[in-house]
Amino acid sequence: MKVILTNDDGIDSDGLIALTQMAERFFDQVWVVAPASEASQIGHRVTTDLPIQIEKRGERRVAVYGTPADCTRVALRYLTSENPDWVWSGINHGANLGRHDIAISGTVAAVREAAFLGAKAMAVSHFLKPGFNLDWPKAIERVELAFSKIREVTTDFGEFWNVNLPHPDAGDREPKLVFCEPEKQALEVSFEEYTQGHLNYTGKYHERPREPGGDVDVCFGGDVAISKIEV
Repeated sequence: MKVILTNDDGIDSDGLIALTQMAERFFDQVWVVAPASEASQIGHRVTTDLPIQIEKRGERRVAVYGTPADCTRVALRYLTSENPDWVWSGINHGANLGRHDIAISGTVAAVREAAFLGAKAMAVSHFLKPGFNLDWPKAIERVELAFSKIREVTTDFGEFWNVNLPHPDAGDREPKLVFCEPEKQALEVSFEEYTQGHLNYTGKYHERPREPGGDVDVCFGGDVAISKIEV
């Protein structure tokens, strides 16, 4: 059993390290093929007109000087001879909820590219509440539970999974696993001018619109949101 791990926060990110520890319990062969530095919120950008530098960082561990989608392409079409059993991306430091996030996210783009190339794939992101630290061991427990359910569901060619972990307060109930559809409403997009000709983005992610039962509502409400996405 083989898995390819990637992300958009960079090869040295805490979320990817945590996901690697989990993957080693499920798979015989774990490849980490991730951006050499952070490449967040760049969507499905790929590199076709410039050389892509790769750098070996250890056994089956490769840094790619490119985008998350580049990483998937390099892993599946250059570094390995056949598609792995799974491609995982994450754990992203921040949620990737709703259709708007899914389009923007480098984390999600990495597994969407895998789905295009015929591999089973799962993106994992972690909603962040301001002022709270992440509990990575607890996050991994929840990803393990989510994956144990996902792997039982048939995934057709061109489909992938988007998983978002909640950020419950200490003492809250244990989150449930909820299969749901991505939020259809767009993120709040707003700006303010701080000097002439220069704008700051002022949209408030935590106040975004949410329909009952959608992935934003589920995750913001304290549960694990699991969505099957078709490319």
